[in-house]
Amino acid sequence: MEKAIIGKKIGMTQIFASDGKVVPVTVVEAGPCTVVQKKSLDNDGYESVQIGFTNLKEKHITKPIKGHFDKTGTAPKRFLREFRLNDCAALNVGDEIKCDVFAEADKVDVIGISKGKGFAGTVKRFRTHRGPMAHGSGYHRGPGSMGACSTPSRVLKGKKLPGHMGVDRVTVLNLEVVKVDAERNLLLIKGAIPGPKGGIVTVRNAIKA
Repeated sequence: MEKAIIGKKIGMTQIFASDGKVVPVTVVEAGPCTVVQKKSLDNDGYESVQIGFTNLKEKHITKPIKGHFDKTGTAPKRFLREFRLNDCAALNVGDEIKCDVFAEADKVDVIGISKGKGFAGTVKRFRTHRGPMAHGSGYHRGPGSMGACSTPSRVLKGKKLPGHMGVDRVTVLNLEVVKVDAERNLLLIKGAIPGPKGGIVTVRNAIKA
């Protein structure tokens, strides 16, 4: 991984490209993020940096959190992520990572938490086929057969059943950065990204580009 940043999803809009085509984009408030911890090969067995985003309110600072940030002398952050960057040695505690680490036309992966859908049935959750909708049918949107009678005398693992839907970690690969607004810390990324408005996302350079 070469570069990464934490951001907040603002919402979707559209911009016009140089050829006049409309491009749907998601606006992400990316950074500024502060390096709050640095891990080394000697002490931890690998090199990485921990970065923080958004200052934590005073009432939410506990003793363990205060102790963690007092070691480095940085302000407590609400969201923390750890990255194994190529230039970890060049970064120091207290350095800021801004959205201008990315440039227009860069390919990125965006990681976020998908929207929660609550309790859902199998048709909505797994897109299973429904039963006949005629009046004589007593089966419409059920989960389907529960399995054989005597063998194996149980419901097999992996059976698609109703349950909680959403709130999953989702990674969308190979999205394109359309515009970088360094003054307002904004990234305009082509297409949709996971999560609701205000959701926290991680933007990194594409690993499969």
